[in-house]
Amino acid sequence: MNISEIKKRLATFASARNWDQFHSPKNLSMGLAAEAAELLEIFQWLTEKQSVEIVSNEKEMAHVKEEIADVFIYLVRLSDKLNVDIEKAVFEKIDLNEMRYPVELSKGDATKHSKRQRVDEVIASKKQKKGGHN
Repeated sequence: MNISEIKKRLATFASARNWDQFHSPKNLSMGLAAEAAELLEIFQWLTEKQSVEIVSNEKEMAHVKEEIADVFIYLVRLSDKLNVDIEKAVFEKIDLNEMRYPVELSKGDATKHSKRQRVDEVIASKKQKKGGHN
């Protein structure tokens, strides 16, 4: 995936329609939330089993794909407007989550990192092993 190319296409699309005036961070973040809600709505009343089995329903999957694309479009456009290197930000967040959710404490356990007693010790230990930074 070429995020730079996607950013350029979205910027060109918005510019050609004179929509840049509407693409403030506030509006884009609100649009992102609205599109995420539309994705959520597809799954809202499904059982766990039905939510997994949706992949076998071509019509529903077409709808899911459109909503996922809408969420991604708003996210990329927002990151562009705020000059956020989205790829770098994602990798930094993964690094942080690897420290927050070490395998030895997290395997098979969905407890939020801030609710664990030993998580700060594990993070400090991992930071020391990495030389104090990620």
